Amino acid sequence: MRTLLVVLFCGFLITAKAQSTGHPVQKIGYAETDYIVSQLPEFKKIDSELKTHGTQLESQMKAKYDDYQAKLKAYQGLPTTTPDAIKADKERELTALQENMQKFQQDAQSSYQKKQTDLMDPIYKKISKAVEEVAKENGYSFIINPQIQNVGDVILYNDEKYNISDLVLKKLGVTPAPPAIPTK
Repeated sequence: MRTLLVVLFCGFLITAKAQSTGHPVQKIGYAETDYIVSQLPEFKKIDSELKTHGTQLESQMKAKYDDYQAKLKAYQGLPTTTPDAIKADKERELTALQENMQKFQQDAQSSYQKKQTDLMDPIYKKISKAVEEVAKENGYSFIINPQIQNVGDVILYNDEKYNISDLVLKKLGVTPAPPAIPTK
């Protein structure tokens, strides 16, 4: 985050210096990666695959939870005359099931993240290449992503005429969808 702000600051200083010394002005533009990704046809397929994978993981977790609940209910329903050895065995089984559920939950989360990374990385690389090509073709010195996930806005103001997102989509062979008209 700091690095990005330093780069922005340096870019603005260089631009200001260039203007005052008669050097060519450096153009700074921005591209909204989330918007570009959402417009790509392959994103719908990836989103569907991720939802399917997530649903499968959730159903497996639910099955484990239901099994645990059934065994817990059976344990709680044991008569008071049940020998201690049988109670201890059932308690060990319940503890093992709890640990198994926790491990599965961690593994499922890792599995989902890995699948997401495996599916999205090629798209991000493709977008990155297209952004670079569009920037070079249009004489931009810097291209910034105004929204970085989990950080929020990096740019507090931006002029829409420097948004190259639709140019990147066209470079990728995608016709941008018209903006949604707000309803009152």
